[in-house]
Amino acid sequence: MNDTERRAVAALASVYSTRMLGLFMVLPVFALLGPDLTGATPALIGLAIGIYGLTQACLQVPFGLLSDRLGRKRLIYIGLVIFAAGSVLAAASDHIYGVIAGRALQGAGAIASVLMALISDLTRAEERTKAMATIGISIGLSFSLSLILGPLLGEIAGLAGIFYLTAVLALVAMVIVWRLVPNPSAMITQGEHLPARSMVGKVLADPRLLRLDFGIFALHLVLTALFIQVPVLLSETLALAIDSLWWFYLTVMVTSFFAMVPFIIFGEKKQQMKIVLCGAVGLLVLASAGLWQWATSLTAAWFALFFFFMAFNLLEASLPSLISKEAPAGAKGTAMGVYSTAQFFGAFLGGAAGGVLSGWAGADGVYTLMVLVLLVWLLLAVTMPSPSYRDRFVIELNENGADEGSSAVDNERTGVNHGTRC
Repeated sequence: MNDTERRAVAALASVYSTRMLGLFMVLPVFALLGPDLTGATPALIGLAIGIYGLTQACLQVPFGLLSDRLGRKRLIYIGLVIFAAGSVLAAASDHIYGVIAGRALQGAGAIASVLMALISDLTRAEERTKAMATIGISIGLSFSLSLILGPLLGEIAGLAGIFYLTAVLALVAMVIVWRLVPNPSAMITQGEHLPARSMVGKVLADPRLLRLDFGIFALHLVLTALFIQVPVLLSETLALAIDSLWWFYLTVMVTSFFAMVPFIIFGEKKQQMKIVLCGAVGLLVLASAGLWQWATSLTAAWFALFFFFMAFNLLEASLPSLISKEAPAGAKGTAMGVYSTAQFFGAFLGGAAGGVLSGWAGADGVYTLMVLVLLVWLLLAVTMPSPSYRDRFVIELNENGADEGSSAVDNERTGVNHGTRC
């Protein structure tokens, strides 16, 4: 990358990660502190945890399309203001319905697709894979950091303090966009890096892509449901104080991250990603069952969560790569849009259904949901054809056919998509 690209990617990665940090920080403590809210029930607590995913899923594509007309930065500012307003509303509410409304408003600031579009505008085609990987790393780091900061802030300032800090982070992100993110000279409005209406039907008819979409849906459903039950398990059943949760999560996340790296390398270098994928899903099943049946001590819970997050990190890192490999030529942006929508719907359903089951059947209901969804995913993964390993290269074309716009050619699937800059 050149200096401008490095500056743009670093700035946008920090915007993405600060926003996600605010969304994630409530996860490890909401199930513990949420019952203190007026009107709280297990079902409503689960809805409050997951509702942001519903508004994210519904609004991220409209935000991306509007940014083509109104400009990327303008839509990012609007989204961050909405996100900050939702955070303040949740912080100021002492009733569960106020927090639900605030979380929904947080998700309505759905700027993920706009940030990705701006990255495409500010980077050359051959550097975009590195840029997207940097964003993915920043999200993973923000998630890990949220599990550490959430319990610490929850003990000191409660849920209100977490939400107020989230609003401040949104304002910081606005300053970063204003001061550090360059203005793009042109906007990419079609092609490999943004959704295209004409490609939606093709993407939704591809069984390989649908299996991967179900995978990210199941992964985030299970993750959200996990945080309805695990904080209660650690704090109430295993008597781990809230202010001690941070070190527990810290050791789990650091060790599980390093443990998954060799499997990613093996899968990519040896072209054995199907084996790695199936093994990771199977490990999620066993870890979830272990939390359900055998987590009778902190040591047992630690190992169950270690294997859970080892598999989770591996899948979170590898699924986008598989989507990119399987997407038809010219449809990668559309495939990633459908994939992201499935991810957010999974987060919403995991919170909503997990909360209902927690109130109706307790921990057994939540873990049963997790295991059943993962078993369906395992069946789909095992019967899925092995991922294709194709050589993909990008040719920059302008409207006259010279080397400037954006287009993808694929060795095994025919088709050339001519992108335009406007």
